[in-house]
Amino acid sequence: MSDQILLATRKGLFRLVRGGGGWRIDGPSFLGTPTMVTEVDQRDGTVYAGLGHGHFGPKMHRSRDGGVTFEEVATPALADGEDASVKGLWSLATDPRHEAGVWCGTTPGALFHSKNGGESWELVRSLWDHPTRKDWFGGGTDHPALHSIEVDPRDPNHVMLGVSCAGVWETRDGGDSWSSIGTGLFADYMPPEQAKEPVVQDPHLIRICDADPDVVWMQHHNGVFRSVDAGHSWSLCESVDPSVFGFAIASDPTNREVAWTVPGVSDDMRVAVDGAICVSRTEDGGRSWTALRNGLPQEHAYDITYRHALDVSADGQRLCFGTIAGNVWISEDRGGSWLTIGQTLPMVHSVEFF
Repeated sequence: MSDQILLATRKGLFRLVRGGGGWRIDGPSFLGTPTMVTEVDQRDGTVYAGLGHGHFGPKMHRSRDGGVTFEEVATPALADGEDASVKGLWSLATDPRHEAGVWCGTTPGALFHSKNGGESWELVRSLWDHPTRKDWFGGGTDHPALHSIEVDPRDPNHVMLGVSCAGVWETRDGGDSWSSIGTGLFADYMPPEQAKEPVVQDPHLIRICDADPDVVWMQHHNGVFRSVDAGHSWSLCESVDPSVFGFAIASDPTNREVAWTVPGVSDDMRVAVDGAICVSRTEDGGRSWTALRNGLPQEHAYDITYRHALDVSADGQRLCFGTIAGNVWISEDRGGSWLTIGQTLPMVHSVEFF
C-alpha cells in the first residue's frame, strides 16, 4: 500500500508521508511557486514536476530521490514560427517504451514526448497538425488544455488523450497517427445539432481501469460517462448522487466496476452541493452511486476539487483528495471514512500516490 503522496499546490510541492501510525506533511519544494502537476515513474521512482511561473512561463523539474530534491530539466516548447506558445503544463505520463520515456500535455492543446527523462522534448506533430485543430477551443481557459494522458498497460503504443475542448483522442501506433473517438458523448453547452460532435466535447478528466483497460471513466462537463470498449463508445451514468458535475474522477485499479468522483453544483456554481463535502462512489459500473460523507465537513463547506486532485492507491484501498481551499483528506477504507490531513495548505492542484 502506498505510504507517500505528492501534493502539488499553488505555493509549492508537498509530500505526505505515512509513519508512526499517522501521516505527516514534508516540504515544500518550490515554496511560493505554483506546482501544477506531477508524475512518478514507478519503475525507478523518478518524480517529474511541472511548474507555472506566471509571466515567466512554465518550467519542468525532475527528482531522483523521491521528491526530496529537484533539478531543472528542459521544458516543452513550441518552435519559433509557430502561431502559439506553451502557456502551461497540464499532464504528465510515463512512456514504458523507453527507459526514461515521458509524455507531457500542455495548453494550447499540444502533446510532447521525451525519451530521456525530460532532457529534451519533441512536439508530437501528428496531433498538432491534425486538420480538426481549427475547431478546438478552450474550456475555461483561453486555449485548449490537454489534461489527460492514459497509457494502456497492455500496449504502450495505445495512448488515450482528453482535451478541453477537443474531446477524446487515441493512437494505436505510439503517436504516429491519431483518431477522434467518443460515440455517445454529448455537450449540452452546444447547439443541439452540434452537441454530439466529437471535437466539441469537454472531458474534464479521463481515467482507465488498470485491471481492465477497456473500461474508461470520464468526468465530463455535463455528466459522468463510462466506456467498456476503450473509449470508442460511452454511456451516461444517470444516478450520480448528489450531482453529475465535477472535475476529478478516480478509477479503482483493481475493480472495473468501481470509481469515485468529487461532486460540485455546476459550472457556474463551483461549490460543494448544499455546502457539504462528499465523495461519490459507484460499485456497480456506474448504475448507482453513494455519497460518502463520514469525516468530511457537512455545513458551510464550499470547496471544489480540481481534476487532478483526487487519487487512489495501486491496491484500491486508500484515497486522497484536496481542494481549492487547501483542505486535504485521506481515506484508508475506499472512501468509507475520511481523516483530515491539512486545513491550511495552499490551493491543491494535484494529488498522486507513490
